[in-house]
Amino acid sequence: MELAVRVEPTDVPLPAVAYRWDADTDILTASMHAPAVGEGMSGSVEVEGGDGSWLIFDVSAGRIAGVEVAVWPDVRKVASLAPPADAAPARVCIPARRSQPGIAALEVETELAADADVAERTIHFRIGPVRRVRHVLIARDLALDVDERERVAGVWLLNVPPFPAES
Repeated sequence: MELAVRVEPTDVPLPAVAYRWDADTDILTASMHAPAVGEGMSGSVEVEGGDGSWLIFDVSAGRIAGVEVAVWPDVRKVASLAPPADAAPARVCIPARRSQPGIAALEVETELAADADVAERTIHFRIGPVRRVRHVLIARDLALDVDERERVAGVWLLNVPPFPAES
C-alpha cells in the first residue's frame, strides 16, 4: 500500500470529528469540521481489502477531511484496545502526484484488518502489513499510524458512538 503523506507538526487546535452511522448499510462516516487549507489532491482515496472491505478517505486540498468505512472487514474484539497515548497533533498532507495532477480519485488494494474494544468505541484499522509506526492525531477523535517511509499504515477512530438501535 503506497498512500504517501507529509506530516507537519501543528499547535493549532485540532478539529472535531462528527460520526454518522447509516443504519441501513452499516456505513460509518467520520467527518472533520475544519476548512481545507493546503495544497495537494482533492477527491477520494479508496483502500480495498482483499476480503472486499473498503475504507474511503475524503481528501480536500491535500488534507484528510473524513474517513468512511463503506464495507467492514471482520472486526476482532479486543478486551482492552487503548488509543495510542503517544499520538502527537499533526497536519497530514496527501500531495498531488506530479505525473497525474488532475486525478481526483485513487484506489489501492491491500490487506485491511480491524480491531475494536468490546464496546466498539475505539476502532483501529490496520492498512497493509504490520510494521513499525508512529501515531499522529489529525483530529480530536481521529489518529493515523504512519510508517517510517511516511505512508499511512492505519486509522484510529476514537469515541465512536454506538450503532443505532434496531427498531
